[in-house]
Parts: sequence; structure tokens; C-alpha cells
Amino acid sequence: MNLQCRPRNLVLVRVASTVLALTCLASGFAVAASAASETITVVASTVPANGDVNPYGIVVVPDTVGNLVKGNLLISNFNAASNEQGTGTTIMQISPGGTVSQFAQIDAASLPGPCTGGVGLTTALAVLRAGWVIVGSLPTADGTAATAQAGCLLVLDSMGNVSETIYGTLINGPWDMAVRDHSGVGGGGTAALFVTNVLNGTVAAGGSVVKQGTVVRVDLTLSKTAAPFVEAMTVIGSGFAERTDPAALVIGPTGVGLSPDGLLLYVADSLNNRIVAISQPITRQTSAHTGNTITKGGSLNDPLGLTVASNGDILTVNGDDGYMVRTTPDGLQVAKTLLDSSGSPPGNGALFGLVTAGESVYYVDDASNTLNLFQ
Repeated sequence: MNLQCRPRNLVLVRVASTVLALTCLASGFAVAASAASETITVVASTVPANGDVNPYGIVVVPDTVGNLVKGNLLISNFNAASNEQGTGTTIMQISPGGTVSQFAQIDAASLPGPCTGGVGLTTALAVLRAGWVIVGSLPTADGTAATAQAGCLLVLDSMGNVSETIYGTLINGPWDMAVRDHSGVGGGGTAALFVTNVLNGTVAAGGSVVKQGTVVRVDLTLSKTAAPFVEAMTVIGSGFAERTDPAALVIGPTGVGLSPDGLLLYVADSLNNRIVAISQPITRQTSAHTGNTITKGGSLNDPLGLTVASNGDILTVNGDDGYMVRTTPDGLQVAKTLLDSSGSPPGNGALFGLVTAGESVYYVDDASNTLNLFQ
């Protein structure tokens, strides 16, 4: 098999201190390497006035509704200014040009419904065309896994006000989320949320691995006059490895993304260092357990955030070394790019959420608390 690395058109590198590497891979193993020509640009800080840090979730606003502006990015913060994990309460809105505003600051004492443990905003973040914003909460009392609680999904209107909470035994530490959106700008329609959960038996295990992580589909009916209505919750994936971690709080099934045709849901199985696929996720009524392995090992190194490019390629960021890995739908790891080399070891714990916009990739950097653009 012949495999070639073909660099894209050269562009001016605007962050001279950033070292990028592009590596071609076959069957998970590197076979060639060359210097990458892509650019990383710092768009803006993600830190709001209250000092929240540790940006996790990121999503592109699909349409202008209320305070939401089409093409802007929403960012959720997981830590408060104290840097305690699971205590962040803010969602920032940032334009591609770097204009920053606060979309929401959520008060745990003023929620319209239950959210066990309070507010600590995770990577689970989605925006519907109808203007609803849904964000996951995995709260702690003091930033440690010992005090982590089930949380909920918080539903905000287009002005940043919390309208309802989605909770129950199937929502237990919502960690990341993808969405199939069939809503309209004027309201109405339907949507399906695909939520990974990482607290099923995890805290009680005290650091030992348990295989109880889930992927839950939440089917919503949308109204023009009321908050979304939950039609059903269905476990479509189960048995994923998860455990608490003194540095990362919890490790388990993280990033999720739908294939362009909606026939597969990709899941980053972080502890097993692999990407899996759940078939027929939109209509499935039973669990696919841990799905089918798409790719494992190779350049993957604790894959966390995941998004799917318009051509169907799967993009993941590594929690342990700061690289982004591109994988084809048939499981071939075709490229990896160093996005963050800070920390010790380099790139450790810096990356989480990412999203595509055309040929560009936006991602949050936990080490610098910034929104970055990779082109």
C-alpha cells in the first residue's frame, strides 16, 4: 500500500512559538512525517468577569435568535475562579473576529427544576436552530471527584435564561453531547440529543475502573411557546469504562459526533484509547453496548473531544499529549497535529472541546483559557 503525505497550501504562521507536526499513519502506525503548514491563531480569552476558567464545551451558533448570533461560538466553563472543577457557571459567546460577551451565568439557587448537586458546566453543549441552548452540568462541592454528583441538562432560551432542567436516573454526569436538530428558527420541530454519562458507579468505585458509562438519546419535541418537551430517553450505548481521576476529575466516554448521514454515532472511548461507532443511533431502541471499534491506539492518546468534519472524517483531541488526530470513517488515522505543547508532560490536560467550521477547526485550550482557530 502506498501512502503519501501531501501538505496543503502554505499559509503564514501567525503564532511563531507553536510547533506543528503532521504525520501520516497507516493502520494506526506512523509511516512518514513532515512539517505542517497550517496556522494556529488565538481568537480570544474565554475567561468572563467572574473569573471562570477551564473551557470545555464549544459549539457554533446555527442561526441568529435573541442574543445568539449566527456563526458565533458558545463556550462553557467547567471551573470557577477558584479553579475547582465542576463549579463553573458561565457560557461565553465569541465571534470569529474575537468579540467576547457573556451569554449566560447560571445561578444554582435559581434553577426552575432539579439538578442534583448544582452547576458545573461540562463539554456537553448544543444550540438548536430554534434558539434553545442545552448544556450539561456535572457539579462538585469542592472540585474533587468524591463530591461529584449526577447533575442534569440545563435548557436555556435564546436570551440566556434557564427555562428547564432535564434530569433522572439516565442523566448521571453528562460529559459531552451531540445533537440531531430538526427545529426551525421560528420554533417548533424536533431534536435528538446524544449524551455521554460518566458517573454511573464511578464515585463509589474510588478510582477503580467500572464499566458502566452510557450514551443516552434524549428525544425532544419543540414548541414555539414553551420549553422543549422530553418525549423519551433511551440508552443506546452502555458498558463503557470510566473512573475518577485526581487530575481530570473523571475519565470515561467523552466526545460524540454523528456521521453526516446520521447512520453512525462516533464515541471517544477514552480509557480504552479508541473510537467506536454505534449504528442507527437516531432510531435505535436498545443498547449497542460499547459499539464497534473504528480505530484504536496509534496516535490516539486518551481521546476526549470529538467532532465530525463535513467529509465524514473524525477529529479527536488527545488529553495526554496535546495532539489532534484525524481518522477516516473506515478507521485509517491519516494525520495528527500538535495543538498544545505546554505543561508537563507537554500537552497534558490542555485540550477538550472542538468544532469544525468549513475547513477550519475551533478548539478550546484549557492551559491558556483561550478559544483558538486551526486552519
